[in-house]
Amino acid sequence: MHQANPAQQTTPRPLAHLDSIPTYSPGARSVGKLKLSSNEPSFPPLEQAVVAMTEAVGTVNRYPDMASVELREALAQHLGLTVAEVAVGCGSSALCQGLVQICAGPGDEVIFPWRSFEAYPIFTTVTGATSVPIALTSQLRNDLEAMAAAITQRTKLIFVCNPNNPTGTTISRQDFERFLAAVPPHIIIALDEAYIEFMRDPDSPQSLDYVRDYPNVIGVRTFSKAYGLAGLRVGYAFGNPQLIDALNKVALPFGVNAVAQAGAVASLAAAQELLTRTEVVVEQRERAALALGAAPSESNFIWLPTESAQESQELAAAFAEHDILVRSFPEGVRITITDAQETQRLLAAWEKIRH
Repeated sequence: MHQANPAQQTTPRPLAHLDSIPTYSPGARSVGKLKLSSNEPSFPPLEQAVVAMTEAVGTVNRYPDMASVELREALAQHLGLTVAEVAVGCGSSALCQGLVQICAGPGDEVIFPWRSFEAYPIFTTVTGATSVPIALTSQLRNDLEAMAAAITQRTKLIFVCNPNNPTGTTISRQDFERFLAAVPPHIIIALDEAYIEFMRDPDSPQSLDYVRDYPNVIGVRTFSKAYGLAGLRVGYAFGNPQLIDALNKVALPFGVNAVAQAGAVASLAAAQELLTRTEVVVEQRERAALALGAAPSESNFIWLPTESAQESQELAAAFAEHDILVRSFPEGVRITITDAQETQRLLAAWEKIRH
């Protein structure tokens, strides 16, 4: 194939494979409407975190600790791991992208569930690797059996989203352990647990129970959801020290700012208050799911499946007419669950839509 002479180009040209990257669409925003489209909590950061962040603001003329030592030490203690087994990043998204970077490139494959977190195919394509999306089961769960069956010699990484975003479903411990046995040990399994603090299913696995026994398992979590620090962008990954070291090598220098580090450290120390807050969400999601006829959720949102993308868009538009912003997907509508007051507004809008 004839290739253009770079000297003849009149404008810079980005890498061609970037053209295929889908644009990430954040939740809608509108002044005066109730925003239930981005899975953000309604409550502010924990009081201890606000104090710590306020103090940290006075230091922002200096670069933050690039190694995030204090935060990693706090996380290691929280998780029962060593500092060498913990990495932090600019949100869990940065760590998910880092996992793709450390193991996959052109010719390699990354397996992930679909519909799931929209950024998985973006992270994959950036490196030139090939996305292998695997449809959810009829119960809208990650299809671990199908994901294992999709493994080839080119597979480098598998994302498992638990609870799954946007369906709120979980996998069982038995299915996950069967999956672990089927996946070759050289393939990284990233257990994306962004919503783990809202999960109450005792039968669902947690990465912390497996990272020591399975060197290819990495847990990924965030301070954006339950901790109420979405605007700070701080997440963490934990597992095999070799993989953690590689994540640190590809991380953006000074990627976690000083205010974020201070807020995260303080938030970790307020475990009981965090539990109280998540219990409010759990109570309200059961209330909302029952009223709207949604499937059971283990996250801070509920999922309303639809027959088509048009139906999803129409339902989202109907909510917007009643000042409620929800997230439309081709397969359904996701609605963030927060506190009792906002749930009441949601249910009132739903009654008007139904009638």
